Amino acid sequence: MRRAVALALALAMAGPAPAATESVGSLDSTPIIDRLDVADLPTGQTMRFWFRAGASPVGQPWLVPVVVVKGAAPGPRLLVTAGIHGDELNGIAVIHRLAATVDPAKLAGTLVMVPGLNPPGLMQSARQFTPDWTRSAANLNREMPGKEGGNAVADFAGRLWNRLLRPNADTAVDLHTQSRGTAYMMYVFASSARTRRMAELVAPDIIKMDKGDKGTVENTLTDDGVPAITLELGRPEVFDDTMIARGESGLINLMRELKMLTGKVAAPPASLFVANDLVAARASKAGWARLLLPLGAPVKKDQPLAEIRDAFGRLVETVLSPVDGRINMIATDPRLDPGSTVARIVWWSADPRCENGC
Repeated sequence: MRRAVALALALAMAGPAPAATESVGSLDSTPIIDRLDVADLPTGQTMRFWFRAGASPVGQPWLVPVVVVKGAAPGPRLLVTAGIHGDELNGIAVIHRLAATVDPAKLAGTLVMVPGLNPPGLMQSARQFTPDWTRSAANLNREMPGKEGGNAVADFAGRLWNRLLRPNADTAVDLHTQSRGTAYMMYVFASSARTRRMAELVAPDIIKMDKGDKGTVENTLTDDGVPAITLELGRPEVFDDTMIARGESGLINLMRELKMLTGKVAAPPASLFVANDLVAARASKAGWARLLLPLGAPVKKDQPLAEIRDAFGRLVETVLSPVDGRINMIATDPRLDPGSTVARIVWWSADPRCENGC
């Protein structure tokens, strides 16, 4: 396989097309590339690369792992990314499992997977893009499409976007979890009828129709003509086998819908809850929080969600649900400042303007 990949890269370098895969060396026999074009690559194989996404403050390259499963038959290109926030890890294990289980001989199209978009954040278990402690901490998932030649994070994002992500995607899923101190259900952000269908196929507990934030992988791809969703898989800083298995199963089901894999497409779960709005339930007083309802529970307006107690254990506040809906996020750290979020509640607004998210 290495000989075939090397030959493909050599041919790509010889050709005049600027979009061709650009090989610049290797690390432990894994090719290092400056640009990926999956059209260059041999069919019926699983290939692994290091993508060079700029340089660190000490002049060493930031290397981003890439796995390409190129099917024996033609078909669409599905991009799956993970680890753009360095404390959100379950998606990385989902990609590892797909890389080991998807057989390129039985695949139509190409599965492009990036299990670790943010190397500095991953090294520091930080949500942000943090090359060192002296620099301001940018959120890489608000920086797309970036700008090559800009500041450190803009250049990094621009290289990812221009040379790796956008040129190799017809459909995309960006894998996340909640960040430190909190936990999610299996939860999908979608923004259109097409991406809602994608969300249903991956079988989450909750779909949140959401216009999203500027600069995210999901919204920047969708706005550029590549339907994309964000799939949230539970808690940060762990490999949760249940969430990982569900994520893998959901992506396999999506690939069946895309005709990349054979097999029956599973219907969305009957328990799926679809929302288009979200509200935070906050503590007005500092103290120790004890949740009264589990993650995912249905709630009614003014139903007690949590008790806040002072240092002596005396009750100082009961936090109530602001709406009817479902708990999609909880704080896992019981220590709360005034104004801290105890839980987030998703719900459906009947306002027509909120059809695809308020």
